[in-house]
Amino acid sequence: MTNKEFIAQNKDADVHVLALGKAPDGIDLHFCLEQIEGRQIAKRKLPLWSKTEGIVYPAKISLEQCSSEQTALYKQRLVERLLPEKRHKMVDLTGGFGIDFTYFAKLFEEADYVEQNEKLCEIARHNFPLFGLPHARIHNKACEDFIDEMGDFCIIYLDPSRRDGAGRKMVALNDCTPNIETIQAVLLEHAPIVIVKLSPMLDIQDALRRLPKTSEVHVISVDGECKEMLLVLAREKAETLHYYCANITAETHIFCTDTRDSDPVIAPLPEQYLYEPNASIMKAGVQNALCQSYGVRKLHPFSHLFTSAHFIEDFPGRAFLIEDYCSFGKKELKRLLEGVGQCNLTIRNFPSTVAELRKRLRLRDGGNTYIFATTLSDDSHVLLRCRLP
Repeated sequence: MTNKEFIAQNKDADVHVLALGKAPDGIDLHFCLEQIEGRQIAKRKLPLWSKTEGIVYPAKISLEQCSSEQTALYKQRLVERLLPEKRHKMVDLTGGFGIDFTYFAKLFEEADYVEQNEKLCEIARHNFPLFGLPHARIHNKACEDFIDEMGDFCIIYLDPSRRDGAGRKMVALNDCTPNIETIQAVLLEHAPIVIVKLSPMLDIQDALRRLPKTSEVHVISVDGECKEMLLVLAREKAETLHYYCANITAETHIFCTDTRDSDPVIAPLPEQYLYEPNASIMKAGVQNALCQSYGVRKLHPFSHLFTSAHFIEDFPGRAFLIEDYCSFGKKELKRLLEGVGQCNLTIRNFPSTVAELRKRLRLRDGGNTYIFATTLSDDSHVLLRCRLP
């Protein structure tokens, strides 16, 4: 039996169980387990790669750190917008498994992949031709060493490592490797545009203070979960900073605004519909701009829930029909919760946890009823009983 046959035969097997067994003669068990696990991860994260025959996968940690195909495609389209023509040369200074690189490289005449891990470079040499990238140049060296000798590019991309020497996840800008704060000026000497992928946990305003050449902030969510943050640095910085809040589902929905510090329009009372912004908008902190863009009003400056009299179908987030609402008087609560044995409970700007309030209201989790505990414009605490429209 060959390695290829063993991998094919056990493609859906539990690698932990396989690791406990005895490998057939001639089988490189470590390599085979790595490939089986890699294919299983790729099946959900990188479906195109998982369907491509001959792909070699790296260690699990590299697959966990790499972009998904969905977010890589978003970045490819971003580059197409930033550089609509004359895409000559690009470089990915932190190549990794090469997901982002393969999407970028397809757009350019010349493409450089830089990675200090020798094994990842070997994998890249094997995999890139399978995606039609004969023009990809692979450099097995540290990002900082390549910077010292590199020429000029149309665009530079990097995804700084967010783990320390012990493998712990890091978030702060100056804890990442390379430290983009210290090399930003040099990078912009070599390219008019630099795209940096950062942790979605990063403090955006702190990053903007440290990276003053930022012209665009992109917060990317997949199926409502915040996955990535991108900063676009420009040699010739635009006068206005733009925020792009993307939520990728079956389609990609993007809310773009250059207004972050606008005052919200406050509703005196809840109206017929309730809206909860998606995770990207919440992370970017541009909720108030929704008032001007969609004609909604906020229940309270700090509640981050919106309301309207008429249904807004394209609101970037979840929408609900408000069936009733009340304060915390016993009679009001009895009326509001009559016939409700379970609900989906959400807390927004409210002095209690979900667990505490669920116990108090004696409601199980689940069902078709949605209850929001929040604060109104007069600082009163209320429950809003809702359903999907």
